[in-house]
Amino acid sequence: MIRIIGLSVFLWIGITACDGQTNDKIVLGAEQLDLLVSKLQNKRVALLVNHTSRVGNTHLADTLMSLGINLVKIFSPEHGFRGQAADGEVVNDAVDKKTELPIVSLYGSAKKPTPAHLENVDVVIFDIQDVGVRFYTYISSLYYMMEACGENGKTVMILDRPNPNSFVDGPMLESEFKSFVGVIPIPIAHGMTVGELAKMMLGEKWLNEGIQCELEIIPMKNYSHNMSYTLPIKPSPNLPTQNAITWYPSLCLFEGTVVSVGRGTETPFEIIGNPEMNDYPFSFTPVSIKGVSNHPPHENKKCYGLDLRNIQAEPNISLKYLIEFYNQYPDKDQFFTPYFNTLAGTDKLKDQIIAGMTESAIKLTWQKGLNTFKEKRKKYLIYK
Repeated sequence: MIRIIGLSVFLWIGITACDGQTNDKIVLGAEQLDLLVSKLQNKRVALLVNHTSRVGNTHLADTLMSLGINLVKIFSPEHGFRGQAADGEVVNDAVDKKTELPIVSLYGSAKKPTPAHLENVDVVIFDIQDVGVRFYTYISSLYYMMEACGENGKTVMILDRPNPNSFVDGPMLESEFKSFVGVIPIPIAHGMTVGELAKMMLGEKWLNEGIQCELEIIPMKNYSHNMSYTLPIKPSPNLPTQNAITWYPSLCLFEGTVVSVGRGTETPFEIIGNPEMNDYPFSFTPVSIKGVSNHPPHENKKCYGLDLRNIQAEPNISLKYLIEFYNQYPDKDQFFTPYFNTLAGTDKLKDQIIAGMTESAIKLTWQKGLNTFKEKRKKYLIYK
């Protein structure tokens, strides 16, 4: 069963905000404390959260504990509970020094909670700021948590937050490319909030063997998909600015190539380059930055390329720079790595670029899949 708390009131408010009749502030799911307390009293509560899980300037864990909610443990995703682990760095189980709660890592030896992890839990709260992109692994952690909760008779409660990249674009994930950076058959940019996406996971029976879990969603108030939203806190170590967040859906594909996206600099996902591309005047040198990028690609090597810090990303997946850099790279056979197909969710995109197809021609091949997805997506939208 899916329960969306307070939805009818929200929809009216969201429509007026969309029409420009009010400037009411977005009220996040986590900020609706009276509702949370009433739902969580006398429950054993676990949290799947990270450093973005804040109510004002206070972490959700501290807030709920101060309100007398019985927190029993914390599950942590990639980058850890406090968001201090570098990209790809294994996160270990631990005990949080501030709350003294046990932390179970979902980015270490296991990605999915075991029955023992959930034995003393009634409700798991998911409250993490996502960026609306298939290969951002927080939604993969939610997927496996929902699966585990369905298998063990536990409830998942999602405290919804905005999607800063609320558009739909990119190739669809093909089943043979399923991985932790792509667990469900959606395009690169899905244009949904986490709450909406969780509804879709259940409605389309995407969890293992179509298993269902008890799902409750605390929707936002005063939010609609056509709103721009600037994140108050960086969602992960290598997305430090709003500009990086908006470039991320397009530039992350470079992680499956020989091109650096600026990891190991102060401006990751705002600059791109490679040591062999010395016809470009702009340059940067990646270095090890502990807790951000311990060993970045092309570490201590000068890379030449483009500075996108003052260029605003359009609300779509751009292939412009990917095609340009492939065409300019001297050894084209070495440009792509095997990881590219995993990120793209298909082997077709690489072949299309190698074949010399234009961006517009490539995007035409996405349309059938995107149209089918958009039609399915309509059933699960909470917000206008």
